[in-house]
Amino acid sequence: MKLGVLDQVYVAEGRTASDALSESTRLAQAAEKLGYSRFWVSEHHGMPALAFSSPEVLIAHLAAATSRIRVGSGGIMLPHYSAYKVAENFRLLEALHPGRIDLGLGRAPGGMPLSTRALQQDKRVDVDRYPQQVLDLIGYLHEAMPAGHPFEGLLASPSIPTAPEIWLLGSSGDSARFAAILGTSYAFAEFFGTPGGEEAVRYYREHFEPNAALEERPRAMIATLAICAETEEEANRLATSGDLLFLGIRTGRERKNLPSVDTAMDYPYTEMDLMLIRQLRQRRVIGTPAQVKEQLLRLGEEYQVDEMLINSPIHDPEARIRSYELIAEAFRT
Repeated sequence: MKLGVLDQVYVAEGRTASDALSESTRLAQAAEKLGYSRFWVSEHHGMPALAFSSPEVLIAHLAAATSRIRVGSGGIMLPHYSAYKVAENFRLLEALHPGRIDLGLGRAPGGMPLSTRALQQDKRVDVDRYPQQVLDLIGYLHEAMPAGHPFEGLLASPSIPTAPEIWLLGSSGDSARFAAILGTSYAFAEFFGTPGGEEAVRYYREHFEPNAALEERPRAMIATLAICAETEEEANRLATSGDLLFLGIRTGRERKNLPSVDTAMDYPYTEMDLMLIRQLRQRRVIGTPAQVKEQLLRLGEEYQVDEMLINSPIHDPEARIRSYELIAEAFRT
């Protein structure tokens, strides 16, 4: 099983956005030393608990702070943007860090309606054009726009011999269908808790059509939430921060930071709150190294993937790095 990291760069209670970005850099460097394959950062807008909303800028910083690990987006919300500009951004990143850049793409808005309106101000956006945008992006990245295309021959500079890996991201059957038809890699957001993930990945594999510029065979992975500690009790204690954070998102009581364990333990939960947390925990991997390894391998079998990204919303930055360290050690034994 290949393991990577998905970091949403939460601003922890008692710390600043600058602190969170420094912690993300430390985590990327630790992940590289521990042998993780990829380090991806997401795109969300207008959310105070997250330290950034421009993954391409953060990717440039993280790639410069590391030397081997692949760094990428999980993902760029393409309908907001011009495929041409995204191609220019990621070709530049690839030129700066050859063979290390991943371009994960999504079609969700990545925020509430107000931020979406601001991003799309004075523009006509048709989300149904997303597959064509992906095709355009592939053409720009590989300097292979089809004959007769309105932008045939247009260079997305710089002109380089390599290209970022393209992954379509999603939590539904639609994204799996697009990835299969377009011949891209596919990543399923398992930690969202959306049902039907196993079927989506299976559909992708069974209907995959090779793309001459990209993949010869299907390649899929999942992103999941995992928290590991030396004892099960400590892992469950660390997980309470994420419990309260995601409870707020689920109930419309969005928090301005990732709460500390003390805040989470002292929170006055209702019976409905506790029921929702139990539901959320069903999609979480929490426990000792042996327990986490067993659960992750079982997920890999269920989804028929041999690679996954791990997201770990832990308030204490040292405990978060330790969680990734314990998981890496478990998979080496």
